[in-house]
Amino acid sequence: MAINLLMIFIAAVLTQNIAFTYLLGMCPFISLSKSLRTASGMGFAVIFVVTLTALINWPIYNYILVPLHSELIYYIVFIIVIAGTVQLVEMIMEKFFPVLQAAFGIFLPLITVNCTVLAVSLFMVIRSYNYLQTVVFAFGASIGWIIAIVIVAAINEKLALVGDIPRGMKGPGIIMTIAGILSLAFLGFAGMVTV
Repeated sequence: MAINLLMIFIAAVLTQNIAFTYLLGMCPFISLSKSLRTASGMGFAVIFVVTLTALINWPIYNYILVPLHSELIYYIVFIIVIAGTVQLVEMIMEKFFPVLQAAFGIFLPLITVNCTVLAVSLFMVIRSYNYLQTVVFAFGASIGWIIAIVIVAAINEKLALVGDIPRGMKGPGIIMTIAGILSLAFLGFAGMVTV
């Protein structure tokens, strides 16, 4: 069981990185990867929201929706849980980290519609994970997402110091180019572990 959980974690972080393999969560990824500080803050918010929503969505799906034969509405239920969790994160950040919340701007509420958060809950259903597997997968997928955004933000900051980026590549263009190259690098992990 422990090896299975370790494989799920490694696969979620490396071989099936949610940002580089599935290209999920690209809207905040592109918008917030200009600054390493903002990217890491958003990454920690994603870790919290993804893990917490998976912890809540698994029992709702397995103990309420499945016994009531109401699996059809699990998308709606998952989105409601995600919206509530994001609201909780926003209130915590407003109270304790107002500068970071100001840096996020509109993107913190937009984590509600970040497809990474919903995708993790959907993957747990599709892959028939048990509760512990869901927790490990959710945490691993969100760790993979923060690794991706932090690497891209660090490279982007270094490139900004160089200043030799062609005008047409500045902004989202260079970020997607960096992400594409890193996706190829993460492809090197493919076959190592699958879930």
